[in-house]
Amino acid sequence: MRPGVRLALDWGAARIGVAACDPAGTLAYPVETVPAGPSALPRIAALVAEYEPIELVLGLPRTLAGTESYAAATIRTAAGELAAELPGLTIRLVDERLSTAAASRQLGQAGRSTRRQRKIIDQAAAVAILEGALAQERATGQPAGETL
Repeated sequence: MRPGVRLALDWGAARIGVAACDPAGTLAYPVETVPAGPSALPRIAALVAEYEPIELVLGLPRTLAGTESYAAATIRTAAGELAAELPGLTIRLVDERLSTAAASRQLGQAGRSTRRQRKIIDQAAAVAILEGALAQERATGQPAGETL
């Protein structure tokens, strides 16, 4: 397992959930929800400067069959913009199948109503994406996903 903080993004049309992990890659936790739009890239760049991650992990939407969903093109475009904004930072695209559904289920089990979930669901989905990437790296010894 490579040491170092990672940041994960659950990139949506309206909001971007952000999560981070500790330097050992043991614990993923929510950071914040960034409104999508023109102010998103500068805010993410500020978070990268603050957390100094070894990589940025973006959830790549896939269908249950494993093919890229229609939203994957949007994520690939966002990843390209992030790469231009943050040269030198590794950006990985990882499978995010069912991350939002899993996050919603966990929040529901924790007693959060659907209405109360809206403010944090994107952060919880980013945590799920990062936990999946970390688990895959622990299991295989290789970083998860594809490098942009």
